[in-house]
Amino acid sequence: MQTDSSFTFVLFGGTGDLSMRKILPALFEAHRAGGMLADSGKIVAVARHAANRDEYLQWVNEHVKPHVSKKGVDEAAWASFLTRIEFVKIDLGNPEDFTHLRDAIQDLPGIRVFYLATGPSLFVPICHALASVGLNENARIVLEKPLGYDLKSSNAINDAVGKIFAEEQIYRIDHYLGKEPVQNLLALRFGNALFEPLWRREWVESIQITIAEELGVEARGDFYDNTGALRDMVQNHLLQLLSIVAMEPPHSMDSDSVRDEKLRVLRALKPIDPNEIGKVAVRGQYHAGGIRGTPVPAYATEPGVKPDSTTETFVALKVEIENWRWAGVPFFLRTGKRLADRVAEIVVNFRAVPHSALGASALRAGANRLVIRLQPNETIRLYCLAKQPGEGMNLASVHLDLAFDQFFREGQMEAYQRLLLDVINGRLALFVRRDEQEAAWRWVEPILNDWKASNKPPKPYASGTWGPAAASAMLAQHGTCWLEEEN
Repeated sequence: MQTDSSFTFVLFGGTGDLSMRKILPALFEAHRAGGMLADSGKIVAVARHAANRDEYLQWVNEHVKPHVSKKGVDEAAWASFLTRIEFVKIDLGNPEDFTHLRDAIQDLPGIRVFYLATGPSLFVPICHALASVGLNENARIVLEKPLGYDLKSSNAINDAVGKIFAEEQIYRIDHYLGKEPVQNLLALRFGNALFEPLWRREWVESIQITIAEELGVEARGDFYDNTGALRDMVQNHLLQLLSIVAMEPPHSMDSDSVRDEKLRVLRALKPIDPNEIGKVAVRGQYHAGGIRGTPVPAYATEPGVKPDSTTETFVALKVEIENWRWAGVPFFLRTGKRLADRVAEIVVNFRAVPHSALGASALRAGANRLVIRLQPNETIRLYCLAKQPGEGMNLASVHLDLAFDQFFREGQMEAYQRLLLDVINGRLALFVRRDEQEAAWRWVEPILNDWKASNKPPKPYASGTWGPAAASAMLAQHGTCWLEEEN
């Protein structure tokens, strides 16, 4: 992914957690790789918590280095990376301060990228301030999630930003779309004749998509208690992964062809019947328990969380897609905090053979499945049955692995690294278009409204488990179970 594209990358929230853990480490990896970033490219950090460039670089040395990849920090590469970084002290609440930013970057070459690693309440004021000093032209703007609290607030932000930046200038980021296995899912489906004939209702029994975290809300209690798992993870990450799994083959891999097909999936989601929400949606909240032997507190006792909070930290959903390819196939989505393991994966369960001359083992559910692991280890594994060595025709489950770190000599690219390079080079395919976002909010809202109106408390689950028992019961009604329950 070589580039000669000159750029000025302006990072709002330059001292924030996201900048330290993800954005600057990703830019450093691109810099260290050589040739991915134009030599003339500059990074301009914007914050008010540092006095000057020297103080900011000291902050970067302390807070970014621990998050650089396992390869560690090559000090020569690190020193040259720091020469790219400039710093502008700005109070984002004072639009007049943006003249300092304009003066600092007006003579820098190339496309301008404004990355808003801030709270969503600042998106519109920052955009207005950029426009007031003429910085909205020859520019791209990156918006982090969450983009709004519901459909109305999301539209309000998009309307306001859309008056200042054209749609093709707006990059709504979802880092799961930049993960290597998600890219390889597209390659497997659309680059091989093997899977496409099977990728449909006739041969797929069910699909599971899980994003599980061992961590709790950490220091984000104030934010999370007003958000919850449905807004934080389902409306964006899980529905985006669903649309990638279920989309039709695009005409090409250009940005609008891919996003058009994702949009068709989101619009084909079966609307949630308010009378059926209790059967297809499970919400839970973690209580005190243990993670790998370490005691952890209940959600309601976390800092910043209301003691009587009814905010969900776990969601499991049964989703259906009303089109010819997927009609009748259940998609089970699940996400939660303080679960038994940190894992993100897509599980495609194929149907059993219609008749087996080899015994009942060939007819069992899950004999053939594809498991796409997004984290912590990025792999794709295809399960099938084979004869066990020895006398008789005894079958056992075996698997074929695509372990990227073993097969490809070059290192994998982290999701943020890929997506930031796409922004700099003007590639929109892996970013969320406004109509996709609206379709996702529109589908999620009946669940949000029902939970708000009923005011029923979420189902409790002990930290260190896989969530409320009701999530397993929901799958049992369809004759299946979560992958870890099989094992």
